[in-house]
Amino acid sequence: FAATVEGVEPGSLYFFRLDGDKERPDPASQCQPQGVHGPSQVLEPHFSWSDDTWAGLPLRDFVIYEVHVGTYTPEGTLTAIIPHLDTLKDLGITALEIMPVAQFPGGRNWGYDGAYPFAVQNTYGGPVALKELVNACHASGLAVILDVVYNHLGPEGNYLADYGPYFTERYRTPWGPAVNFDGPGSDEVRRYFIDNARQWMAEYHIDALRLDALHAIVDLTPTPFLAELADAVHFEGERLNRRVYLMAESDLNDVRLLNPRELGGLNLDSHWNDDFHHAVHTLLTGEQTGYYVDFGRLAQLAKGWREGFIYTGEYAPYRQRRHGSSSRDIAPHRFVVFAQNHDQVGNRLGGDRLSHLVSFEALKLAAGVVLLSPGLPLLF
Repeated sequence: FAATVEGVEPGSLYFFRLDGDKERPDPASQCQPQGVHGPSQVLEPHFSWSDDTWAGLPLRDFVIYEVHVGTYTPEGTLTAIIPHLDTLKDLGITALEIMPVAQFPGGRNWGYDGAYPFAVQNTYGGPVALKELVNACHASGLAVILDVVYNHLGPEGNYLADYGPYFTERYRTPWGPAVNFDGPGSDEVRRYFIDNARQWMAEYHIDALRLDALHAIVDLTPTPFLAELADAVHFEGERLNRRVYLMAESDLNDVRLLNPRELGGLNLDSHWNDDFHHAVHTLLTGEQTGYYVDFGRLAQLAKGWREGFIYTGEYAPYRQRRHGSSSRDIAPHRFVVFAQNHDQVGNRLGGDRLSHLVSFEALKLAAGVVLLSPGLPLLF
């Protein structure tokens, strides 16, 4: 559906009126200045980019620093990060990873219950602030990774179901109904999220997307959504003459995410390696609760260094079944490794970091294991 409306200028606020009575924000809104329930805002499309010569970095050169915008600085905004870029670069960082900025309820949040995938959180500074940060990163020689969530939307302010069949009851996720990637009406749902990925590359000059919790996406179509997404993003990179990447997060240890299409894979570029974290964590802390019961042997860490995934079809006691597939033939730099990340800290009951659990000498060992790994190191 389309309409031409007179008198609409940058800064104009608007709702869509559905069926003559419901007033709803734009599901593809780029700006929600009054929060998830307020009107959408028309943006000024022009921005004075200065990164015309930026072509991105080779994936093997990524040294990643994961940042939560709301807590990294006292101001808790995107532009407040800019004065710290030189410090990160001096540390040896080459890529800044930003936790999700899609508009969510309230002022501070992990970002994983965003309700507007196309909008940049207003309390973080909004769309212009993100462009300013990316521009400054590229001027400093830093790539930018944005964490995006395509497996669910948050409950508050999520009006997508009023617009169409964005969700399905055929599958369930830990967060409620699954996104409809393979049922009736799913062609348009897939396009919605593919357009979102293309927006971050084309309009915000983002270099890579970290795709959250892909194990929560169920898609039984012959050409899965993730394969279609990878094709579209890589094509967008060629069009823009920039290196762009898709980074998978999944707990399935499924090498098909990384394999090329001709081998039946989905052709994503890299994969967060939770196995590596679990091996390091259990060896340093001795923890054996929850999924840590599957780890704790030095030989497992050695396998993670050599092969990437540690569980490659073996029986996993926590899961009570065989788990994973072999990644032996995948280049090591396609795995992101870490001793901590937002999940492994934030999902703990007390939110305690590794520094609260082990000695300083053990922390140095953890840093060495990560930084000297053949994988891409990530610091949090």
